[in-house]
Amino acid sequence: MTPPGSNMLPTSHANASSASPPAPAATGRHHEGGGRTLNFGILTTSDVHTEEDDESGDLVKQLVAEGGHVVRKYALVANSVADIRDALNAWFQDIHLEAVVTIGGTGVSSRDVTIEALEGMPGVKRLEGFGSLYRMLSFPEVGALAAMSRAGLYVIQNRPIFAIPGSERACRTALQKLILPMVQHLVEELER
Repeated sequence: MTPPGSNMLPTSHANASSASPPAPAATGRHHEGGGRTLNFGILTTSDVHTEEDDESGDLVKQLVAEGGHVVRKYALVANSVADIRDALNAWFQDIHLEAVVTIGGTGVSSRDVTIEALEGMPGVKRLEGFGSLYRMLSFPEVGALAAMSRAGLYVIQNRPIFAIPGSERACRTALQKLILPMVQHLVEELER
């Protein structure tokens, strides 16, 4: 029997299903989305692209704008720990910058150093769930190769730093399914 006021369906063969229950959804503005416009920085790391042919950077800028936010900073730097840190430290001087997306440098090659750059910064916090969720979302698209991604979410100087792979597919997945739905709530939590 179902308890009064419960939203659970009584268990019966008619209601039984072998399908998994739907994924939990965030409810209300408090948990997801919202109407606040945030100021983003977009930092691409690459040894082969320039700002003129940074298609992934262009896509991320477009998706951020379509999500109702502003791209306040943009740069493309070499795959260098020093260059990545220098760019971020300069951006952190801007008190209006609220979130950063780094593109590229999250793989396993010797040139992929974004994670090392972020993890070596003073006061860094890593939020483990983001990378796990990103790899889970990527698995149906790229299979076991998803395990090679070191995508991650960090908090540095009270700002979220989303480190995502450099492919356009990866950027679209990360922005649409993870970053844009959660960023406002995360920024608000960091402001508390």
